[in-house]
Amino acid sequence: MQERGFSLIELLIVVAIILVISAIAVPSFLHSKIAANEASAVYSIRTINTAQVTYITTYPTAGYASTLNMLAAPETGQTSSANAGVLDWVLGCTTVICPKSGYNFQITNTSGTPISSYTVWGTPITLGITGYRGFCSDNMNPVLYDPNGGTNCTMALQ
Repeated sequence: MQERGFSLIELLIVVAIILVISAIAVPSFLHSKIAANEASAVYSIRTINTAQVTYITTYPTAGYASTLNMLAAPETGQTSSANAGVLDWVLGCTTVICPKSGYNFQITNTSGTPISSYTVWGTPITLGITGYRGFCSDNMNPVLYDPNGGTNCTMALQ
C-alpha cells in the first residue's frame, strides 16, 4: 500500500520559500508605511496652517489659535473662538498633543496678544517605526523637516 501526501522534506521546502518571501516583503511594506505616514504628516501640517488662517480671519481679536482643540469642532454645535470647527476631530483632539497616522502634532511658541505667531510640529510617535523625519511650520511658512525626527526643522521639503 502506497502512502499519499507530502513528505517532511517537501513541507520544509515550502515553509522555507514562504519565509524567504516574507523576509523580502516585510521591510518593503514597513518602508511604504513610513512613507505614507510622513506624507500624511506633511498634509496635516498644511491643513493646520489653513485652519489657522480661517481661525484668525474669523476671530481677529483672538489672533491665531494656541491649541489644536481651539480649531476643532465644538461638542455643543455652537462654534466660538474656543472651538472654531475648522479642523477635524482627529487633529483637533482635546489633549495638548494629538496623534494621527504615526505622528504627534502640537501647536507651540504662540506669542502676542492677540496671538500673532505660532509653530506647529509633527514628530514620529516611534522614531524609525512610524516615521523618520519631524515636520514643522510657522505662520503659514513652507513646511520644513528635521531629518532626526525632532522639532529642529531646518531643511526644506524637496
